[in-house]
Amino acid sequence: MTTPLAPPFLDWPRIPYVGVGCIVERDGKILLVREHRGLWSTPGGHLDYGESPAACAAREALEETGVVVSNVRFVAITNDLLDDVGKHYLTVWMRADATHDDIAIEDCAEISEAGWFTAEECPRPLHRFFENLICGRSMPSVPDELPDTLRRLGALMQVRSNPSLQQQ
Repeated sequence: MTTPLAPPFLDWPRIPYVGVGCIVERDGKILLVREHRGLWSTPGGHLDYGESPAACAAREALEETGVVVSNVRFVAITNDLLDDVGKHYLTVWMRADATHDDIAIEDCAEISEAGWFTAEECPRPLHRFFENLICGRSMPSVPDELPDTLRRLGALMQVRSNPSLQQQ
């Protein structure tokens, strides 16, 4: 007899799942959310059966932050092994335009904080899948649609992790 799958998803089979991240940039800032484990990323979540990645990105942005998005387009894919929780995701990264910048956390059970951040203001720690995207561990490794704010964040992270670059 099987039991229904329910959070915290410890009963999930060990197969890859599809997640979707929605990168929203407005006025040089990126919309980020912090989940209850304290990790920061863009709004995102599981792709529902029959749902397109674009529809999922728009739904997750709205559900998690109250931000309505438009002009949703593909950015990249990351292959994310989350050893700390025993999960494997293929994350489809989408980019969208915000129709407004007012935030209202709609999913308080999942999201504890949300805000707009420049590359220099980006909070830590970052979720592994978001870090994979920023650090170029994606397909393509340098996405054409990656916002300039995330390109700057990637450069800042590289400098912080490699002290010899700080002196140049």
